[in-house]
Amino acid sequence: MNTAIWPWLGLLFSAFSSATVLPGSSEIVLGALWWQGYNPLMLWAIATFGNVTGSCLNWWLGSQLLRFSHKRWFPVDAEQLAKAERWYQRWGSASLLLSWVPVVGDPLTIVAGVMRMKLWLFVPLVLLAKGSRYALLLLLADQLLPKG
Repeated sequence: MNTAIWPWLGLLFSAFSSATVLPGSSEIVLGALWWQGYNPLMLWAIATFGNVTGSCLNWWLGSQLLRFSHKRWFPVDAEQLAKAERWYQRWGSASLLLSWVPVVGDPLTIVAGVMRMKLWLFVPLVLLAKGSRYALLLLLADQLLPKG
């Protein structure tokens, strides 16, 4: 078993950045480390932690975003914001169960911050969604791919 810290830190950073506007593809790093024989439970825990932490950064950024709504460069007008707020009031918390979906999930975590979702509710929902995704990826890898 490899005891070097760099692969674990690489997975952590990749998972974190994958949940933010930074580029990242944690699935590739996760799969490569799994294929090399790293502990699947540790892979799951580190990838999930990194990805949820990145989503928390999105939530915080969203919570700060309205401070700039009076600026000319602000990308959303008052009507669009009201529409998003109505949509969020209807689907808000449940929508975070889709936070694992590529392209769609990251904006959902930002919107949750904009709409001032309580962090104590945000974290478990995102943890469930993202942790389930990584667990499924590792399970599929174990069932479908030959190990190196």
